[in-house]
Amino acid sequence: MAARKYHLHDGRKGAAIAVRVTPRARRNEIVGVMRNGTIKIRLVAPPVEGKANAALIKFLADVVSVAQSKIDIVAGASGRDKLVSVMDMDADTLHQRILEHLK
Repeated sequence: MAARKYHLHDGRKGAAIAVRVTPRARRNEIVGVMRNGTIKIRLVAPPVEGKANAALIKFLADVVSVAQSKIDIVAGASGRDKLVSVMDMDADTLHQRILEHLK
């Protein structure tokens, strides 16, 4: 599979993470980090009518302790692989909070 190239235009400060979502899981959880840095997340919600995307935003907001309004799916909204931005948080802090949730 060819690498995706994302070109973002946003003046606000934040960090972006790549996630791979598995819907219809038993529980919402971060299951690991792939070799390429993509975070694997399982969600209870089904992938219909934006339910999985809404569940992803709510779950990530809880994990990284930010308001849901600070999280946006900037690419891949209709697929399993997504690029998610977290506003007002640097990449190191975001990475640390996700790792803490894995433990």
